[in-house]
Amino acid sequence: MTDAAPDAAKTGPKTEANSGARVQTVTVSGDEGGMRLDRFFEARFPGLSFSHIQRIIRKGEVRVNGKRAEPKDRLQVGSAVRIPPLKIDAPKLRDDAPQDQKDRAFLKSITLYEDDDVMVLNKPIGLSVQGGSGTYRHIDGMLGSMSSRDGQRPRLVHRIDKDTAGCLLVAKTRFAAAALGKTFRSRSARKIYWALVPGVPRPKQGRISAFLAKDERDDESIMRVVKHGDDGASHAITYYTVVETAGQKLTWVSLKPVTGRTHQLRAHLAHIKHPIVGDPKYFNIENWQLPGGLQNKLHLLARRIAVPHPRGGTIDVTAPLPPHMQQSWNLLGFDAKRYDPIVDAPED
Repeated sequence: MTDAAPDAAKTGPKTEANSGARVQTVTVSGDEGGMRLDRFFEARFPGLSFSHIQRIIRKGEVRVNGKRAEPKDRLQVGSAVRIPPLKIDAPKLRDDAPQDQKDRAFLKSITLYEDDDVMVLNKPIGLSVQGGSGTYRHIDGMLGSMSSRDGQRPRLVHRIDKDTAGCLLVAKTRFAAAALGKTFRSRSARKIYWALVPGVPRPKQGRISAFLAKDERDDESIMRVVKHGDDGASHAITYYTVVETAGQKLTWVSLKPVTGRTHQLRAHLAHIKHPIVGDPKYFNIENWQLPGGLQNKLHLLARRIAVPHPRGGTIDVTAPLPPHMQQSWNLLGFDAKRYDPIVDAPED
């Protein structure tokens, strides 16, 4: 028996009285199945800080089907979630906030595709997807400006690096977030990236298979290639193909990651001795000179994303070259409209 009616559980908190001032037990609904426990709390209680959500889960105040759980645990439809007393405010209506108006206008200006359930953004280089130490302006924060009156807000379903431009898929509803989350976990999402690298990879089409592990350094973390069985080792697979070359100096490569590890493409290309031009972390060729006219910025674009739409059909969106890469393509005589052979690469 639950303390909150199912209908109330689905619509989410509206006042201090029903936003968690007492212990509740709520049932995971159909559009919440597969969500991480911490993201479930974010969706149900928009007034809670993420750090507070993490704290109450780790302290054991939250129970799933009577048992302790971890923030990353995935919920199943019908599971009973015990919610401890929470002190949160009702969601604020943001329509008149000047910064929110600016954020909404900015997100609109970089939207490549949108419907009732999803949107695909053309993330610019230099803008973080999520917050972190010293990062205050990011896509995830801006999405709060699009919160609905019942507290629902668009949610990220995957991430790309701060200095990578291009396609970023966002779920606008809980239903879409749950469905797309399952799509990415099952590796059904198809992503294609473009990059500019020094030299010409041999062979011109290939598969990079290497284990990666995070190496924490003084002021940053970096992914390094390790052996199977090493601490933190995760298997990563990338298909690549040469699209066009500028002599033997520079190559336009197209990439299809099968897995989605942190910095996977950047670390994999450095591993085969063709690090991405402008990469501040992984470009390691001594005495290499940047050709005149090319900007020293990361030349990596999340060019295309194709995933099943939560309600049927397919989302298939392509991002244009960012200005610094378009400048390089023009200088090198590359035609962005030419056929991309990576589409013929295997899916696994």
